[in-house]
Formats: sequence, C-alpha cells, structure tokens
Amino acid sequence: MASTQVAAEGQQAPTKNPTLLAWVAKMAEMTQPDSIVWCDGSEAEKKRLTDQAVKEGILIPLNPEKRPNSYLHRSNPNDVARVEHLTFICTPNKTDAGPTNNWMEPEAAYTKLGNLFTGCMKGRTMYVVPYAMGPIGSPFTKLGVELTDSIYVVLNMRIMARMGKQALDMLGDSDDFNRGLHSTGDVDPDRRYICHFPQDNTIWSFGSGYGGNVLLGKKCLALRIGSYLGREEGWMAEHMLILGVTSPKGETTYVAAAFPSACGKTNFAMMIPPPEYKGWKIETVGDDIAWMHPGKDGRLYAINPEAGYFGVVPGTNYKTNPNAMESIAKDTIFTNVALTADGDVWWEGKDGEVPDELTDWQGRPWKKGSAEKAAHPNSRFTAPMSNNPALSPKANDPTGVPISALIFGGRRSNTVPLVLQAFNWTHGVFLGATMGSETTAAATGKVGVVRRDPMAMLPFCGYHMGDYLQHWLDMQKHIAQLPKIFQVNWFRQDKNGKFMWPGFGENMRVLEWIVNRVHGRVPTQETLLGWVPRADQGLNLNGLDLASDVVAEVTSIKEDEWKSELKSQEVFFEQLGTKAPDALMLQRKLLMARLDH
Repeated sequence: MASTQVAAEGQQAPTKNPTLLAWVAKMAEMTQPDSIVWCDGSEAEKKRLTDQAVKEGILIPLNPEKRPNSYLHRSNPNDVARVEHLTFICTPNKTDAGPTNNWMEPEAAYTKLGNLFTGCMKGRTMYVVPYAMGPIGSPFTKLGVELTDSIYVVLNMRIMARMGKQALDMLGDSDDFNRGLHSTGDVDPDRRYICHFPQDNTIWSFGSGYGGNVLLGKKCLALRIGSYLGREEGWMAEHMLILGVTSPKGETTYVAAAFPSACGKTNFAMMIPPPEYKGWKIETVGDDIAWMHPGKDGRLYAINPEAGYFGVVPGTNYKTNPNAMESIAKDTIFTNVALTADGDVWWEGKDGEVPDELTDWQGRPWKKGSAEKAAHPNSRFTAPMSNNPALSPKANDPTGVPISALIFGGRRSNTVPLVLQAFNWTHGVFLGATMGSETTAAATGKVGVVRRDPMAMLPFCGYHMGDYLQHWLDMQKHIAQLPKIFQVNWFRQDKNGKFMWPGFGENMRVLEWIVNRVHGRVPTQETLLGWVPRADQGLNLNGLDLASDVVAEVTSIKEDEWKSELKSQEVFFEQLGTKAPDALMLQRKLLMARLDH
C-alpha cells in the first residue's frame, strides 16, 4: 500500500509542515501500517484510546473508587527494564561514542533496523505523537515526534510530555524536531534495539514495549540526545531532580541533585520536612531530569523537560514518600504490579498488611508467603506531575528556576561522609565524576562493589564520557554565579551493617545546611576532602534521637578509606584514556598528595 493511500485511510494530517509530512510518509512506506492516526492530546482522544486499550486487554481498569481513572498494564515477561546492552549510540566515529557506550555505525544501524521495521506495522495503526519536552513556549523546550504502533506508548507519552496539538502548534513549519520511530515488533529480545543518532536528532527503537526503551522523550531524547545537543549548544542535560526549599522567612532556594538508582532520588525531590521544621516547605520542580542553561543574569537556570513521573513502585509508601503516594492515587498507569481481589494494586513495601491472595504481575495466582515477588522489582507508575501535592508553582515556568546548589550522592556504606562541600567548581566536578554506588548481592552476587556512575549519567550520556566531563569544566566560563557543589551519602553503615543516618524526611537537616552554605550563613570545618559541618555550628539535630558518637561516625572522614577510594578511581580514569580531563586528573593527584602528607 502506498504511503499516500495509508494517509488517506487514516486521519487527515493536522499540519502543513513539509518536513514532518515527508518524514511520516517515508516511515509509513517502510513500516506499512493499515492506518495513520495523528494524536491531538485531547480528552476525547484519551477516552477513545483508553477504551480501545481496555477492549484489547492492554489495560486493566482498576477499582474506580480506590484508584480513579487508573489502569494496570502487564508487559511481556522478557521486556521489563531498560536494555543497556542493546542500547547504541550511532556516530560516524566510534571514538565519539566513547568506551562507556555501545556503538554502531549509523548506516549499518539504519540498515539493520530498517530490515526489522520493514512491514512491521502491517495490520496495525501508526500513531503520530507530537510532543514537547519542556514548557510550551519556553526557549529551552525541545520538540519531538514519535511514530509508534503502541497505544500504551501513546497514553504514557500523554502523561510524560506536553503532547498533541500544543506541541504541533509550537513546531509550526520548522524542521527542528527529534524524529522518533518505535515498534514493539514481536517483542523478541533477539530482535530488540534502541539506537540513537545524535547528528541526525533521530531515535529508532524496535522490539520493546518497556517505558524506558520506548517513551522516546524520556531517557532517549531528554538525556542521550539531549546531552549531545547540550554540548553543541552550550547547555547541560542532566539526570537530576530539581526542588525548591522555602524557609519560614519566605526565602526560596533551588537545588538540583544527581543520584544513581536506589539512592532515594524521588524521595528527596518530594521530601516532607520533619516536625521540627515547621514553616519549611519543599516543592518539586522535577524528579528525574534537569535541562540547565546559563541565564542572562549570570545564574544557571533549570527546567524539568517532563510533565509526569515514571517511577519505581516497590518500596513506595506513606513513610518513604507520602507525596508520591498521593501522586499515584488517581489518573495513573501502573505497569507490572500485583492486583488485589477488589481491583486495587499492590507491591512489596506498600502500606498495610500483605494480602493473603493476589494476582501477580504476570497474571498468575499468588499467595502470602510465596518466594516469588508479587510485583516485579522494576514495576512502574506513570502519573501526571499535576497530581503531586508538593508541585512547585515554577514547574511550568518557561524561564526555569535559578540553581544555587548542585548535589551528588551515591549509596556508600563507608568512606563518603554524610555531607561535604566542594572547594570550587573543578573540585565539585571531580566529586561528581568519581561518584559511585555499591552493588547489592541480588544484583551482582557480591556486596560492596563500587560501580562508578559519573553524575549518575553513565547509562545516559550520548557521547564520550571524557568529553562530557570536559563540558562540565568548560561551563564554568559561561556561568558568572556558579552554583555551589556538594556531595552527600545517606547510607553509611555501622559495624553491624545498620544504617546510621535515618534518611527520608530527616535529610532536610542536611538540605538546610546546604542552603545555609549557599547563602554564607554558617561557618565550616575544612578537611582534606572539602568543607564539612562544624560540630558546634553545623547540622540542626534538634529532636533527632541520634547519639553524638553516631553523628561523629556518619560525618567522619577516614584517610585509609580515601586512599583506597582514590586507588579504585584509577580504573575509571584509565577507561577514558586520553580524553580524561587534565583538570580532574590533577584534582586526584592533589588529593592523593594531601592524604600522603
């Protein structure tokens, strides 16, 4: 069937953009869908597609009284997470992708995936999904169009981005948009690829239905392509939350923070201060991604390009994250959680008693005490950010928010103290570049192995990691009022393996110290590693039942541990080869010299 006939049998294209129309026609000619539907983002469209997804068994309606307008989706059991080993950066030179990315030559990738895409949408509908990453009208917003044969993708993209007519109107006749092509194919792991073409501003994803692989605006555009565009255009695309903290006096300070997986990122973004912090307020700008640009006033401004949250469900409850629980109380798509007999959802770590019987994430009967998980460990929720009770009024501000502090943190049982401040920008970039988290036995069979994850961007950087770190260093020249940089660690353990710091809302105490440092209000103690809180004028510990020796231990810096730490960093820098920035190598040598003497 010719592409023009396909278009005729589908919906009339609501645009005259010649570049967009030609590209859609070309992709339709290759994939050969039965019809084409242009998505407008309307409520009527949402209802129509949701009803269709329910009818086809793609979505299961949840109890409308317990979970209004919410649904459960079960993915193929072989398709439940990002596939880093099948994710490629396709650049003309392998060196441009760097040693931390999988590489494929662009023409080879187009040919390989083109063979998979040919005829893959026969008997299916191609949905054209125009979307904006960032507030409509913002000069920092990037536009994309995803072509997909998945209703699940359309309904999730509607939540995660500003989707439909508003994005198409913003695009107008411009040819500056990300070209995303996706098909679930036959969901065969041996025929699954997620390919990024930075020079072409293009993403092709085949053979998966999992959000991280197929919601192309998220990790694919917002980070992998975004990081490349950021270097080319003089800004930064970062795997960071953004929050505003307002004091009882009405002073609001914005911070951005990078944490690898399982380090409490969403919890920190939506934190509720403890009772001792009456009058303080935390507001969420974003929970996962920050696009940061130098402002005309010399400050660094950040927007959250997303419009929703795609979060991990297990472990989420009213103790760990009350605001997340409120965010998923309605209008939410759950993926791979368990189903209760009365039509609600359940997952490990949820509040209340464990039900006696459930239907597990694969649709099988499950009984209390079963050795298998009822919900998949990577089960997800997709919820609009408008559901968040702590949403910042600046979340849709087209200019973004001015960032005063950048925070890096990982999961470390020792070595890294609770909080420290970098001496300067270059030292702070060194702390971010060498940050890491310890693996768990479940993941690797060996506890305590530190996996380096610079700026929490290892899986998401769209070009050579050495060039990425140099870009961080170079940004200093373009930001007159540099944010202060901090390192935190909520996960120090005692000799019995027990966490010493209570975490969660009590992290507000660390955040307050960071805010005070930003505004120059508290003195510090200088150490070999950076500035740390003073014992007499440091962290506010009022109302916290924590012995003084425990506080001393969780904030301690042990020289022997840091000598081992610096030695272990050597492998990471060697991996970067000649592109390891000289300034960061010098920071490491200076720290080694300080420790030796």
